[in-house]
Amino acid sequence: MKFKTNSVLAGLAAAGAQLLPALALAADEKPKLDTGDTAWMLTSTALVLMMTIPGLALFYGGMVRKKNVLATVMQSFAITCLITVLWLIVGYSLAFTSGSTIIGGLSRIFMAGLTLDGVHELAKTIPETVFVCFQLTFAIITPALIAGAFAERMKFSAMMWFMALWSLIVYAPIAHWVWGGGFLGDWGVLDYAGGTVVHINAGVAGLICALVMGKRKGFGTENMAPHNLVYSVIGASLLWVGWFGFNAGSAVGASGNAGMAMAVTQFATAAAALAWMFAEWVTRGKPSVLGIISGAVAGLVAITPASGFVNPMGALVIGIVAGLICFWGATGLKKAMGYDDSLDAFGVHGVGGFVGAILTGVFAIEAIGGDGKKGLIDGNAGQVLTQLWGALVCIAWCAIATFIILKIVDALIGLRVTTEEEIEGLDINLHGETVH
Repeated sequence: MKFKTNSVLAGLAAAGAQLLPALALAADEKPKLDTGDTAWMLTSTALVLMMTIPGLALFYGGMVRKKNVLATVMQSFAITCLITVLWLIVGYSLAFTSGSTIIGGLSRIFMAGLTLDGVHELAKTIPETVFVCFQLTFAIITPALIAGAFAERMKFSAMMWFMALWSLIVYAPIAHWVWGGGFLGDWGVLDYAGGTVVHINAGVAGLICALVMGKRKGFGTENMAPHNLVYSVIGASLLWVGWFGFNAGSAVGASGNAGMAMAVTQFATAAAALAWMFAEWVTRGKPSVLGIISGAVAGLVAITPASGFVNPMGALVIGIVAGLICFWGATGLKKAMGYDDSLDAFGVHGVGGFVGAILTGVFAIEAIGGDGKKGLIDGNAGQVLTQLWGALVCIAWCAIATFIILKIVDALIGLRVTTEEEIEGLDINLHGETVH
């Protein structure tokens, strides 16, 4: 018996010795990069970048007057360049590295420690370099959206200073709160692709800009019709296509979640475009081109926070509701409050983002979103309140910080062009060029 026992122990010892190298290797093994996921995320990154240039540039550029089209397009292009450099220096680190629940750390300042095969905790099957660039495209389009609210009247120098400060003081912290390990994520706020981080954020900032800067000269008395709606239709179309990278790309991989996010994005967008079109048709007698493309963007905005959590029927309802409420936001609400939001950044993105955030709490389904991520129709009425609190926190911080930044920039260099420059046009006065 003693011999048998010793034999068994010897055998176990030998097996353990053989397993030790394998266990050590497993402990040191890095996450395996997936080529399919990486390919999809490279594609998504390019799609989302296309949303700003040329998508948003053309969408906004076509809606201003001819004398301001180059200045408007220039804003989108310059913001893309500015935010890219700031993201490299410190923006990404503040948003997506470990720190506190309020702000990230500085471990990736100047992209320190970034390697070929390194990954981020939120995206373990793709290189961190791809994750950095994907999140950068979100950081780019958010401030670019704000520019629609103050179009045709802000100094270019003031715009650059404002956007730089805003991206670091407002965007980076809110991105961290929701996605980077911050307190809103801990609360259980659901935001798949940016309803709070991007759209509520940009819309509220746009409203504050419009209120602080005041109305354009001649607003309400002069004809300020879009100079080239064909540009805007092309821009809206590029936004629609690029939004598949925005929402389906937020699955951070080529998966069933990405497929569902793409499907619900398409359904909600079409529904919202039709809802806005019919609302305008009923109230104004004719369905306009500007109306249907604005409705489409409203649907894209509203489905963004919900895209990874809802099914097609939920998306259909979200789209219809967003189209109707954003139509009111860009017409009735705007008229009642009397502000000059030049290109309806608040009416579409602020209102649409809020609608989408709240309805995410209604239509989220656990079978799609994952464990615990469910809303009212799936038995979790409290998610609606969680969504509301998350939206209100973002609104409060964005409004206060945006106001302070604007006042500082105004005190230092002034926000607004002169009356003469505004009347003659920003293209010739700010950039020395004109469209013929």
